[in-house]
Amino acid sequence: MPRITCPVLKTKVTTAQEAATHIGHGQRVGMSGFTGAGYPKAVPGAVAERAKAAHGRGEDFSIELWTGASTAPELDGVLAEAGVIAKRLPFQSDPTLRAKINSGATEYIDTHLSHSAQQAWFGFYGNLDVAVVEVAAILPNGMLVPGSSVGNNKTWLELADKVILEVNSWHPRAYEGFHDVYYGTKRPPERRPIQLLEPMQRIGDPYLRVDPGKVVAVVETDAPDRNLPFKSPDENSKAMAGHLVDFLRHEISHGRLPANLFPLQSGVGNVANAVMAELAESEFEHLTAYTEVIQDGMLDLLDTGKLTAVSATSFSLSAERAASFNARAEEYKGRILLRTQEISNHPEAIRRLGVIAINGMVEADIYGNVNSTHVMGSSIINGIGGSGDFARNAYLNFFVSPSVAKGGAISSIVPFASHIDHTEHDTQIIVTEQGLADLRGLSPSVRAKRIIAACAHPDYRDRLQDYYDRAVAANPEGQHTPHLLSEAFRWHENYQQHGRM
Repeated sequence: MPRITCPVLKTKVTTAQEAATHIGHGQRVGMSGFTGAGYPKAVPGAVAERAKAAHGRGEDFSIELWTGASTAPELDGVLAEAGVIAKRLPFQSDPTLRAKINSGATEYIDTHLSHSAQQAWFGFYGNLDVAVVEVAAILPNGMLVPGSSVGNNKTWLELADKVILEVNSWHPRAYEGFHDVYYGTKRPPERRPIQLLEPMQRIGDPYLRVDPGKVVAVVETDAPDRNLPFKSPDENSKAMAGHLVDFLRHEISHGRLPANLFPLQSGVGNVANAVMAELAESEFEHLTAYTEVIQDGMLDLLDTGKLTAVSATSFSLSAERAASFNARAEEYKGRILLRTQEISNHPEAIRRLGVIAINGMVEADIYGNVNSTHVMGSSIINGIGGSGDFARNAYLNFFVSPSVAKGGAISSIVPFASHIDHTEHDTQIIVTEQGLADLRGLSPSVRAKRIIAACAHPDYRDRLQDYYDRAVAANPEGQHTPHLLSEAFRWHENYQQHGRM
């Protein structure tokens, strides 16, 4: 089946190498992609080759790169390796790019995913020169059928001076009808409430729009997304999932949740899939999800019938599950809706729908401040992503992590978080394999006792309690949130100096 049926845009089909000539040194380039799905597969590599040739001639060649979220080695990886990325936003997960950021070679703007599109169209980041967007098909009228992610594509297509389209035939043609692209966002003071009242409600269009006059190249590809191997839940993940699901039962029994819960959101990772597996074996029925990313576990829950509908902005599947979905895409139509990330992560919608948010963390301190992005306070891992969008606005929010890392050398519960992404004011429930600490309505001193008792690993529990007791004794006029500032980061210093906290 032909994927490019627009007469005007069909005349612009060319090679990735030719398309890459439209991207110049110093330009701002918006590319599609969200959690390894829906990113351009060919043009980034061609840009990297252009940069290598320029560098070989002693010429400068670098760009600012904007995406939806993380992409893949074929985009972030090849561009970082070629030294192309001068600045990057809003989220990344590539090891080569991470090393560039932590060495200072690449500037990184780590921002909430709900902010990136609107701040771009507010003009905060400057003019967008080029958009490179992957789609599943181009229709006769020039409308674009999105692929496995939507992310910030609408905004990049609207703002960019020039547009390069990649049409990837690996995406099922049945994607037409899976998407809801909202074109109602305005700048203040013309902004209006977003009338989204349930996860599967359509408020926009099934297609992306583009001005054909801005399209300078169309590239045909047939290449899979970055589909990572799926790991079966380990014992720690199963334990955390068990604590979490038991807590949901507790909330139902106390009348604070309905029997079918409120819409679920889960971040990417092993614990998220473990929670979905635990829900699949539970008594819960007629569940819904309002989330960013659809992983294997969520598709499995759809297949069982326990999950009836999922609103997201992207997939993030294993290769096996992606192949299965592509072959059966028609079966999921009407049960999956992919939106722009400014809507999937919109604080107003999250708060109105009463989302139950589940996200990972690196560490939490005894008062409930959460670090979800940095190792030892200085080195970025990936970024805040959408965790802040959901945590601050969710009906319930959970932060989950094993209680220890590196074979017990690191405790995920520490006296003071070495970097804070989510303050104690935004943290409701902390979960490790050791247990669950419900922090709602508690003062700092009570939070500290509960986190230490419920979540800390036994190897660190007495030391945490000792730190807290001595902090209380040393601060007779600072009893609200007592700390020993001379010791607050000593555990992190111990790890840096001796390899153990």
